[in-house]
This record gives sequence, structure tokens and C-alpha cells, in this order.
Amino acid sequence: MENSSRLLKEFNLKVTPQRLAIVEELYHKGHINIDELYASMLSKFPSISLATIYKNVNSMVEKFFISEVKIPNEKSVYELIKEEHSHLVCEKCKKIEDIIIDTSSVLKELESQSKFNVKHANVVFTGVCSECAK
Repeated sequence: MENSSRLLKEFNLKVTPQRLAIVEELYHKGHINIDELYASMLSKFPSISLATIYKNVNSMVEKFFISEVKIPNEKSVYELIKEEHSHLVCEKCKKIEDIIIDTSSVLKELESQSKFNVKHANVVFTGVCSECAK
């Protein structure tokens, strides 16, 4: 918890028990949607509201402490900020995996075809994981 407190302070986020619990949950789960996060927080803080969860998550996203991953046809999930990566999403079991791929060739092609200056790419691949394919 001490490390989480230090990280929150580094990102100019007030250290609260709720925020510490959110960080711990994201650390242990990797990717989690608001409903799952709310259910988990209710077990630790019985009087916490969904609005409090949203407020804390939004503050953490605004400070680039966590990121929102938009999953096609599903609720967004949140994760701690880490190195640039993409996501693999299983259409059957909904498991989400991080994958590091080189997107530089795609970005170069975008630059050659458009005058748009891409700052960030959020790539999500959907399919069926090896477990569900069995």
C-alpha cells in the first residue's frame, strides 16, 4: 500500500482509502470494468456509491494514472498505465490480454496518407482465445 500511496502522490492525486483500494484492485485484476470494480469496492466499503467510483476513476484517468480501454460491444475496462501496448479480447469468455506489438509501420502509413498527427493509438484485437478454441 505504501507504494500505491507514493504513486498517487506522484500523479497529484489525493491518497484516500478508496483510491488505494482501486489501485490494488487494478493491480491484481489487470483489467476491470466499472461494475466489477464497484462490486469489489462494496465488499470493502459497504456505503460507497457508484458515483464515488466514477468520480475516482475519472480523476485517475484525467491524471493519466489509469487508462480506459474501449472494448467493442462491451463496457470499457480500466487498467494501470504501463508501457504502450495493445489488447486481445476473447469474444467467448471476454478475457483480455495485453500484447506488445510494433505499430510504427501503421503510424508511418497513416502519416503518408493523411496530415493527421497521431498522438496515441489504442488497438484492440478481438477473436477467440486458445482455451475457448478447444
